[in-house]
Amino acid sequence: MNWNWALLLVGAVLILVEVALGGFAGFDLVLIGSALALGGAIGLLLSNPTAGLLIASVLCVVYIAIGRRWVRARVQARHVPSNTDALIGQRGVVIQRLAEHEPGQIKVRDEIWRAVPVPGVHGPFEAGAVVTVASVDGVTLQVR
Repeated sequence: MNWNWALLLVGAVLILVEVALGGFAGFDLVLIGSALALGGAIGLLLSNPTAGLLIASVLCVVYIAIGRRWVRARVQARHVPSNTDALIGQRGVVIQRLAEHEPGQIKVRDEIWRAVPVPGVHGPFEAGAVVTVASVDGVTLQVR
């Protein structure tokens, strides 16, 4: 049996499994399959099964030891705050006075929001004061 053909076949199967199942292994099977297929192809070109096995082995070890972290860092989706989550920590300017039991309005970026002080923070906050958004409750911002 020629090991180079086995490397090519196993590499192609790994790539197809990863693609068919929607990248469940985080792109690992594609790269390991590519390393095996490349080793098999080079071994066939050189007519040397030992060279194919050696090249495939080295490529797989290098990917697992070094390349995997680099690929994972680029492939993983990062959490980007959106909607009201993006408001937390933002500074705003009080437009209409707000106090503990008296909602007011603040301007955050270019939007005007209903706001109340965070429980435990006693106001009032007068117009023109700068506040920080601590949390969001429905469509009301809680500020300090």
